[in-house]
Amino acid sequence: MSIVPLLRSAQLIKALLGAGFRIIKQSGSHVRLRHVLDSTRQTTVPIHNFPIPRWLLHAILKQTKISLKELLKLLGKK
Repeated sequence: MSIVPLLRSAQLIKALLGAGFRIIKQSGSHVRLRHVLDSTRQTTVPIHNFPIPRWLLHAILKQTKISLKELLKLLGKK
């Protein structure tokens, strides 16, 4: 079993908003978020009816400079 959770878009966006990100644009089925204090920390999250693949979640965490441990804390899982 992987420690990386399967998340839906709404869960991930809610966690990113809690980490200081703001929605700057929504185009079709994608939402663009940028950190309030550090504009280099930005990402795009797809809004689909299935969980975000783990490889994509890793890429989003890398772009936003959020650790897996911090994400789990934001989600209230640890």
